[in-house]
Amino acid sequence: MSVILDEVVPARAPWSGVVRAGQTLRIVDEGGNQAVDCLLYNAHRTDERYSAPDTIAAQRNIFLTTGSRLISGEGNVMMTVVDDTCGRHDTIGGACSQESNTLRYGHHTKHQHACVENFLQAAGRHGLGKRDLVSNINWFMNVPVEPDGTLGIVDGISSPGLYVELRAEMDTLVVISNCPQVNNPCNGFDPTPIRLIVRECDA
Repeated sequence: MSVILDEVVPARAPWSGVVRAGQTLRIVDEGGNQAVDCLLYNAHRTDERYSAPDTIAAQRNIFLTTGSRLISGEGNVMMTVVDDTCGRHDTIGGACSQESNTLRYGHHTKHQHACVENFLQAAGRHGLGKRDLVSNINWFMNVPVEPDGTLGIVDGISSPGLYVELRAEMDTLVVISNCPQVNNPCNGFDPTPIRLIVRECDA
């Protein structure tokens, strides 16, 4: 397979790019215990986008791993998880924002950069705004569900060098926030870089 992109995304930073049908995107947790928030859009018609409810229903599982299909709101497979050395990824924890930081951690955190702001910056390059943001995937984030339905955001199960690899089933606009959260354990209280590798399958 030919490498067509190999890029390090700095800690706390956004990223966006189109992964063409048949190409693979590998997301590498360089430092370990780093949440990577992710949104997907049809690159040619961005009103078709990743749907957490449809994906969960199709998998009958709230967690993603090898073999999971990422489904759009129109029922189409956008990407498939083809390799995963971490083992489990979150679909329900959502993205941090300045507003949620204020609610959860106190007004003194409102100035802190958050994933929603990263999404708006990265998606804005493609003509998308706040109304285009939907429930996201959290690669590498550990969000267990207790028997009473309580969600937790706890220390991650990832470690340095672990990765998840996705194959695009359609031309897919991928929007990423390399999560800047420092108030809970999703990044080990210390956000670190990630590495993105896009490969083309050789004929």
